[in-house]
Amino acid sequence: MTDMFRLDGKVALVMGGAGGIGEAISVGLSRQGAKVVISSRNQKAIDEAAKKISAETGNEVLAEASDVTNEASVAKLVSDVVAKCGTIDILVNAMGWNIKRDAFDYPMEDWRKLMDINITGTMIACKQVGQQVFKAKKAGKIVNLSSVRGIRGKDGGNVGYSATKGAVEMITKSLALEWAPFNINVNAIGPALVITPGTIHIKNNPELAEKYKKMVPLGRLGMPEDMAGAVIFLCSPASDFVTGQTIFVDGGTTA
Repeated sequence: MTDMFRLDGKVALVMGGAGGIGEAISVGLSRQGAKVVISSRNQKAIDEAAKKISAETGNEVLAEASDVTNEASVAKLVSDVVAKCGTIDILVNAMGWNIKRDAFDYPMEDWRKLMDINITGTMIACKQVGQQVFKAKKAGKIVNLSSVRGIRGKDGGNVGYSATKGAVEMITKSLALEWAPFNINVNAIGPALVITPGTIHIKNNPELAEKYKKMVPLGRLGMPEDMAGAVIFLCSPASDFVTGQTIFVDGGTTA
């Protein structure tokens, strides 16, 4: 039982692994013994993140650039990771983007950008890792990044983001069913507000921070490291009989 959450010998590919939630997840997976490969479009950013994670965990972390909205780019990433690491056991889709716009006047170029990154990017990564690796080995763990916004509406310009996270919910459930015969577990985590470089202004504004804290039953703001435990569980042997589920890491927001 003591080894149920260990990931020794596993190769984990974390899309969006530099900064914020993705980096915290990468740290957690590395600490549990996984060989972690992080990816995003910015090679400099992931190189710096890989060095930081490696220094923190004492384990090697690889950085491979790719554009998650471009299937050819992701296909090459997957083949390159397999060539270097031998296989992929875990895929974490930790990338995500929000563009808040008034629904009456939502620019379609912004809408399409959200859809491309949050929905299409998630599906491309799942497809390529599933097709190239998991299908043949009949094993694999996928964890997608959903949100409380995927099941609950929110005003304030969130219609685009909420739509994408609702889609991620259904990608997760549908792939879990379609790929169950191949022993591929597909799950998600659903954070509430998490303080990342993009939301640090909320933490730094006492009045705004207090407003958001009051929305959370546990009475505090979520931090990136809060997400790591649920992901470790969903990537580990402890979750072998769990698929098609979203764990809401939200301080009780959806209770």
